Amino acid sequence: MSIIEAEIEKYIAQHSSSASSVLQKIERETYLKTIYPRMISGQIQGRFISMISNMLKPLHILEIGTFTGYSAICLTEGMKENGQLHTIEINEELKDQNLKYFKEAGVADKITAHIGNALDIIPKLGIQFDLIFIDADKINYCKYFDLSMNCMKKGGFILVDNVLWNGKVVLSPSKKIDKDTVAIKEFNEKVQDDERVENVMIPLRDGMTLIQKIC
Repeated sequence: MSIIEAEIEKYIAQHSSSASSVLQKIERETYLKTIYPRMISGQIQGRFISMISNMLKPLHILEIGTFTGYSAICLTEGMKENGQLHTIEINEELKDQNLKYFKEAGVADKITAHIGNALDIIPKLGIQFDLIFIDADKINYCKYFDLSMNCMKKGGFILVDNVLWNGKVVLSPSKKIDKDTVAIKEFNEKVQDDERVENVMIPLRDGMTLIQKIC
């Protein structure tokens, strides 16, 4: 999803670094084989995620919502040499494709892929993360945020996708809105009111929020 006009988005892509050949393969296959291909991060968002990872040089990364593995590979690009990414996906059908591309990208040994419900898996990991990326079912965004804060180091960062939800977050209260929009709005307010964090919302693609745990 994107709230940016097509011509502007094209211009941004032309003036941003290109994705690797493996990432381009993943994007093509995602559009060919999945029902909701626009869920993929894609070039611009992927390069942003990679840059955040490169700036932070995290040792431990958690990704909630693997989908077809594009963002997972981007996240590994900035990890410390001995770093590890734990990524969680509820759809088991995506597992083989993801593992194939993790191997092709040369990062299979840096990624631990979990299949199942993130709400059940995260509390069992027993790791303090430096960077967490949330891009899963919107209904549980508030729960994912709470779990993330519990397993994040002070000074760590959470990156959250789809916080503008195709612009629906600014619809008039008098208009009927879907449950995902309600959940995103509640999440955005929850983060804004949390005194333990500093946060900035960025109008990148469908909106992203970068959150730092300060206490």
